[in-house]
Amino acid sequence: MIDSSTGEYEVLTPPCFSLVLASGSSARQALLRDSGIAFTVRTQAIDESLHKEEGRQAGESAASVALRLAAAKAQVVSREADQHNAFVIGADQMLSCEGEWFDKPDSRQSARAQLCRLRGKTHFLHSAVVLCRRGEVVWSHVEEPNLEMRDFSDAFLDAYLEAEGEACLASVGAYRLEGPGIQLFSRIEGEYSAILGLPLLSLFEVLRSQGVLPG
Repeated sequence: MIDSSTGEYEVLTPPCFSLVLASGSSARQALLRDSGIAFTVRTQAIDESLHKEEGRQAGESAASVALRLAAAKAQVVSREADQHNAFVIGADQMLSCEGEWFDKPDSRQSARAQLCRLRGKTHFLHSAVVLCRRGEVVWSHVEEPNLEMRDFSDAFLDAYLEAEGEACLASVGAYRLEGPGIQLFSRIEGEYSAILGLPLLSLFEVLRSQGVLPG
């Protein structure tokens, strides 16, 4: 809700409740903030490559690994002494296409190579969210939007990468749907917030059931 006197978003969560987002993602923070949710940000580094490799060795799906990562991030924050009375939100996202897992590109060249491999195909975003309290996962969920990239030209791809610059390195897909990346697609199915990395509808439902959000 927007306060008409200030033009700012009115916070709809009870002020006495502690809700923590264990993610440094600006997109996830913006999703919560723009929804009128009161929260703080608290992050702790985890070895993501180790968790992914353990998942591969165990034969886990991309969705299961996304949940593994989200839980690890939330639990390490939730176990801190000053967070014992907080609900901690953890989130992570994996991208898969035809059985192959993709990571965030580390350079403009790797972003270009990744987009060439996704061009003309449908890929899946496995967006996981968990809720932890006192170090334990009390709820978890995965949304799996599917997105079909159109068969864009090399000239368009180069122009896109030039326009996006370093921003294309901030997401696992090398694109931002809230930016020029929307032009890469011919079809998108799934919850918009899940595509951005935090499935809000399911998260809000469980927060209401826990008395965190008003019903």
